Amino acid sequence: MPTRLKLLKRSKPVDLVNDADRVQVVYYTDPLCCWSWAFEEQWQRLIKEYSEFFDRTYCMGGLIPDWKTFSDPMNAISRPLQMGPLWYEIQQLTSCEVNDNIWIDDPPSSSYPACIAVKTAGLQSAAAAERYLYLIRKAVMAEGRNIARPEVLAEVAEQLSELYPDFDASLFKRQYNCQEARDAFRNDLNQVKIHKIGRFPTLIFNKSGRGLMITGFRPYDALEKVLLQLINPQPEKNYSEI
Repeated sequence: MPTRLKLLKRSKPVDLVNDADRVQVVYYTDPLCCWSWAFEEQWQRLIKEYSEFFDRTYCMGGLIPDWKTFSDPMNAISRPLQMGPLWYEIQQLTSCEVNDNIWIDDPPSSSYPACIAVKTAGLQSAAAAERYLYLIRKAVMAEGRNIARPEVLAEVAEQLSELYPDFDASLFKRQYNCQEARDAFRNDLNQVKIHKIGRFPTLIFNKSGRGLMITGFRPYDALEKVLLQLINPQPEKNYSEI
């Protein structure tokens, strides 16, 4: 019999699902996506409140291959200096901590090195990739560190090792940019193309062949609503504690 949970204030699902019935969430993002950094609070809250109901994977989008080919017509961005005002605007709109001066002081030349670094961390574990992604975002968004530089990627690995001793920073440094990590990133880029992902963050929720997509920065309630549609598509009006 499934375990029952006590319902408190909201109509959350009450049955703990089996592994085969868990919702699968793919999070399409990029370490240099400022909207994804602003979205972090909502995402972490969803994990905290509903992690027993869904599995998550991260797909790196390769937002900025280089500044010769990158262009964002919607925000009129084609040069590093033009990225700063967008980051400043996002900070004002969301109150997230953002250091937009990096686009003047030491602008990252590409997001590819950081994407590959996340995939390198993932060679050790999915948890390592998730934790590394958070720290690499924080490094560039809040601390103004250039995450296109190999030495910064290595420093973040050391930081992760200090926080989580099961992560091997030395192994990360040896494996960084190895064939396996590059292939994993290349596969992510293919998935972005196949699913026609044009904006970050984008999340695809899937269960039993039914998929729902959320694109762009959204409030927590929108995330919760989509997840609950898949977890508990026909919820009862009243639950009783057993």
